Amino acid sequence: MNSHRFDAAVYAQRLAAAARLAAQAGLAGLVITPGYDLRYLLGSRADTFERLTALVLPAVGDPTVVLPRLELASLKDSPAVELGLSMRDWVDSDNPYDLVAAALGGAPAAAAVADSMPALHLLPLASALGVMPVLATDVLRKLRMLKEEAEIDALRKAGAAIDRVHARVPEFLVPGRTEADVAADISKAIVTEGHSEVAFVIVGSGPHGADPHHGYSDRELAVGDIVVVDIGGTYEPGYHSDSTRTYSIGEPNAEVVRQYSILQRAQQAAFDCVRPGVTAEQVDAAAREVLAEAGLADYFVHRTGHGIGLSVHEEPYIVAGNSLPLEAGMAFSIEPGIYFPGQWGARVEDIVVVTDDGAISVNNRPHELIVVPVD
Repeated sequence: MNSHRFDAAVYAQRLAAAARLAAQAGLAGLVITPGYDLRYLLGSRADTFERLTALVLPAVGDPTVVLPRLELASLKDSPAVELGLSMRDWVDSDNPYDLVAAALGGAPAAAAVADSMPALHLLPLASALGVMPVLATDVLRKLRMLKEEAEIDALRKAGAAIDRVHARVPEFLVPGRTEADVAADISKAIVTEGHSEVAFVIVGSGPHGADPHHGYSDRELAVGDIVVVDIGGTYEPGYHSDSTRTYSIGEPNAEVVRQYSILQRAQQAAFDCVRPGVTAEQVDAAAREVLAEAGLADYFVHRTGHGIGLSVHEEPYIVAGNSLPLEAGMAFSIEPGIYFPGQWGARVEDIVVVTDDGAISVNNRPHELIVVPVD
């Protein structure tokens, strides 16, 4: 198997399922330009340019790939040829939007487009179709949320890889080194431990830990710092890891230990809540209630989690107001945090997958506050 994609049969099933859903939605079909949706449906990592490349997936009939002749090579790593998809290549004197309309059966055609389609393609496409397209998100949402076994396997491997990186983090947290120094070491480790590339690195030491999206800086680590390390990478064929652990350089004080233990209980409560039929907002509430009972509700300033897969952040979102019932195969983070502005912060994050009767975590590093000894 090509490590950059699944077997062609996986994409054949996805294309058929997406066409069925488009038909059920009363659409003529889907028009999917490069991005995560195209990668999901076709395993293609083609880029978006000013020249249109699009998968045209009619509700009835065979899929067609419309693309510039000079981009034909971009499909060589996708299963499009293996699946026998029709290719409609075009040159600069052609109108590719008319080719899309024809592939949908002619105008007018009610189509749905990828949410990442640039406006420079959307507007002329709308003109060619005779009607403004809608977003394909509603059609593709459930397909992408419910992970197949091959996707879950990729997420497990990604989780194990990022766990190996966290196992190495204490050796990087040396007083006097900067957050940027640590981030550089982590970035190297993310690739060394099996990812194809780094997705993000957060090293929030001391007061910087109180900013959930801090990144890293030239601040030097010091004894007594609490350090939030939130890291992730891309694991082929394109699935992501995302895990946070919190470290203490030297022994933490008693109040930090007490408050962190409450956060750890909140994260466990959310995990224990996960099973089919429970709503996304109930999982969020489970974490929030533990913190609220301890008077820490105001210090938890973000949602409990986000879906993950080909994108680091995707549906389902584990947040108040989301009444979506969980189903087996959904994958998302559980990452409550507490943040004390100007002082310190902490977060514990695992990626979990909903099973038939509960959940599994793809991350298995200890949840405790990890004490890094100092000389």
